[in-house]
Amino acid sequence: MKSLVVRLDSFGDVLLAGPAVRAVAAHSSHVGMLCGPLGEPAARLLPGVDDVGVWAAPWEGFDPPSVPDADVEGLIRRLREAAFDAALILTSYHQSPLPTALLLRLAGVPLIGADSTDHPGRLLDVRHRRLAGRHEAEAALDTAAAMGFLPPPGDTGRLRVVPPPDTVALTGNGPYVVLHPGTSAPARAWSPGRCAEAVELLADEGHRVVVTGGPCESGLTRRVSGGTAVDLGGRTDPRTLAGVLRTADVVVSGNTGPAHLAAAVGTPVVSLFAPVVPAERWAPYGVPSVVLGDQRAPCADTRALRCPVPGHPCLDEVTAKDVVGAVRTLLEEST
Repeated sequence: MKSLVVRLDSFGDVLLAGPAVRAVAAHSSHVGMLCGPLGEPAARLLPGVDDVGVWAAPWEGFDPPSVPDADVEGLIRRLREAAFDAALILTSYHQSPLPTALLLRLAGVPLIGADSTDHPGRLLDVRHRRLAGRHEAEAALDTAAAMGFLPPPGDTGRLRVVPPPDTVALTGNGPYVVLHPGTSAPARAWSPGRCAEAVELLADEGHRVVVTGGPCESGLTRRVSGGTAVDLGGRTDPRTLAGVLRTADVVVSGNTGPAHLAAAVGTPVVSLFAPVVPAERWAPYGVPSVVLGDQRAPCADTRALRCPVPGHPCLDEVTAKDVVGAVRTLLEEST
């Protein structure tokens, strides 16, 4: 069977699809993955994926393309030529799979399954309804199972990526804590000042600190690192970042892709989690973690990109001492 897994949104979302992808791969001769531009680097890290297709959907992301620019006809042609036997559409709890299902139907995919609250008509062959409160990784696995894609024997269902490279040349020898200050949305970010305070206090506690960030975050990482931490802002691609996170003792991060990447390489996470989406669905999965941030703040479940509450209290009331204490807790649990 030639199967397709569709996850059209961000880097972290695609990582959370990994256990479901492995379940599909256990029952397929070939697995393709269709993802958005932001998710492509994560898809290329997932075990079980044979090829990756990229398409920017006009209903996904912070700045989606117009319908004409999305080249829907081109996507349908590509999918028809690929001749998939089955497709599993994965979405978040607040998203509908039906626009994607329509395109797959037009491309002639004979078996399509997804989790759908909305009535699917003839768009889905397998309509799953997720259980309340399931983590996104578990919900994806449940949807795969509804299509008959059960995990292979011995698969624990945790996040995984292909083996990352050795990164000691970047981080230096010896134990360290990673602090990743950037996020995909401002509402999910701990303030740079708080991050800088945490770097100083972690160093005072005897930790060597490594600060990570993407190519557009080098100014942020430079500010947060000061003269204290190793600054890797803009110096790691996703696979190299996985190596940096894998050998860390603990990763401190907001609710963003690198937190899920840390979980995928088995590293404990201090999660600075703004409640704009539920922590029960999006917290680091399958590794020891401490969630910091007021989960009952007024911004809870708003899915806001920018904090709607003056002062961003859900996160900025978290102190550097709170983070250091959480790091200490995770280190004690691991010994």
